[in-house]
Amino acid sequence: MNDAKQPQSERPCRKVVGLSETHREKLSLLRKRAVKTWRIYSKNRFGMVGLAILLGFVVMAVFADQIMYILHIIGGWDFAYGPFDKVEYPGAGTPPSSEHWLGTDQWGFDLLSRVIYGSRVTLIIGFVATLVSMVLGAGVGILGGFWGGWKDAVLMRITDVFLVIPWLVLMIVLAFVLPGGPSVWKVVFVIGITGWSSTARIVRAQVFSVKERAFVERARAIGAGDMHIVRKHVFPNVFPLVFANAILTVALSILSESTLSFIGLGPQSINVVTWGNMLEDAINASAMQNELYWWIVMPGACIVLVVLGFTFMGHALDDIFNPKLRKR
Repeated sequence: MNDAKQPQSERPCRKVVGLSETHREKLSLLRKRAVKTWRIYSKNRFGMVGLAILLGFVVMAVFADQIMYILHIIGGWDFAYGPFDKVEYPGAGTPPSSEHWLGTDQWGFDLLSRVIYGSRVTLIIGFVATLVSMVLGAGVGILGGFWGGWKDAVLMRITDVFLVIPWLVLMIVLAFVLPGGPSVWKVVFVIGITGWSSTARIVRAQVFSVKERAFVERARAIGAGDMHIVRKHVFPNVFPLVFANAILTVALSILSESTLSFIGLGPQSINVVTWGNMLEDAINASAMQNELYWWIVMPGACIVLVVLGFTFMGHALDDIFNPKLRKR
């Protein structure tokens, strides 16, 4: 019996089960774009090196417990191997050995475990602070560029205040005067609130171009509201720019956390370890004067490698989002 002769209530409900044809087309187009993006990205050697570096640190942060357990078994350590467990022998401030590959600090903490566990908080601060910066910067840039007029003027004057004041000075002042103590979330807020202004300017310039295009005019002609246009047409066209800027902002956020921690304004809890406060501890313990170079080299090298990885990825993303560079 054909479907056309069946009562409507008895016909198979093909549209309810599974995805609609429109959604399938969107997913297919998204998959093709992802494949094309990966092909371009994978041809960039710097980008692949940066991706490998970052994946290594992400794996180290996520599987820190498992990595330390494996190293404990391989090294045959007889001592506690957690980042907050003190060793009883050979004591504090010892050089690298077969039992403590990077030695211990002045309190007897194992430095290798602190380097590994420090990647967790350092990367969390970098990513979350970048998220705060991107939300603020993209929001101000999109609304200012789309609205124009006096609203845009007010938003841009606020942005100019954050651009004119040196970000490092503003960050230090805010970290010093804001209440709440030197906690992780206070550091995230300080870094995020001081790093959004350049993103706002970049996004605003792109919005000026997008909102004059034909598809936006057609959306207005059929009665689409401002928020619908922003959500469906403006934001998707500026998102690649925001994403590329976010990659470089993560590196800046990690450097900012290291700077705040180095001068004593970072997280100070005994249960929180970052590469930045490891360097602070090394300076306070006169590690350079006592020739305890391994204490400084490892956290410093981790910071340099992470920043280098994000920089390489940013270089590769330029090839994707800027076709003119790809043709050179």
